[in-house]
Amino acid sequence: MLISIITIVHNGATTIRSTIESVINQTYPQIEHIIIDGGSTDDTLSIVQEFSHISKVVSEPDRGIYDAMNKGISLASGDIIGILNADDLLATNNILTQIVAVFKKTHTLDCLYGNIEYFNGNDIAKTKRYWRSKAYYPTFFEDGEAPPHPSLYVRRQVYERIGGYLPYFKISGDNEFMFRLLKVHAYRSYFFDKTIVKMRLGGMSTSGFTSYLISTMELMSVWRINGYSFPKRLFFLRPYRKMRQLLFKKK
Repeated sequence: MLISIITIVHNGATTIRSTIESVINQTYPQIEHIIIDGGSTDDTLSIVQEFSHISKVVSEPDRGIYDAMNKGISLASGDIIGILNADDLLATNNILTQIVAVFKKTHTLDCLYGNIEYFNGNDIAKTKRYWRSKAYYPTFFEDGEAPPHPSLYVRRQVYERIGGYLPYFKISGDNEFMFRLLKVHAYRSYFFDKTIVKMRLGGMSTSGFTSYLISTMELMSVWRINGYSFPKRLFFLRPYRKMRQLLFKKK
């Protein structure tokens, strides 16, 4: 079973090497690693070229991160697709082996997601936030829950059926896709209760109050364009969810 890992990057020379190495170090042998570069002007591409395992590289301007994700998905030939951004790392060397084992065990499974840890700078061992998700249930999104998108792995045929990410979103395109995947189309998911990705703090979706306002406005749009009324209680539940990530301790 081939697994495609898509790495989105733009001027990521300071972090891309560790991201790539976290893929190279995987014990699972059947990996297709695709790099989608937004036209970097730093040393990103020269670093990428050092690694012979990388299957495909595209470097050109794009319309944002979700447009770049769609490019990667269109190139992927794996049975399963995961997206690993250039600030992030696969949490352990055998995490892809474990993920593939779940898909092989349950042939009717459409997608899998787990937990993520956030860290600052290069201090990977020191977790600043821990996002432990939950198994999906009918009022999952209404209760302020959402799968951590960096931990999401989806069968390629699902993307072929429902499409990819809406590129006009700045922050919430991943949320819209997962809403469409789980709530609108009710694809079968599995909550894999392990840390799948370690993620650096400081990206657009973790950069404070401004990003929170943008994401809130976009989230309202996510519900509307999919034919649902936005639950007003989410205005209160979303900050609680963020606070829970700061206070929650790993098992």
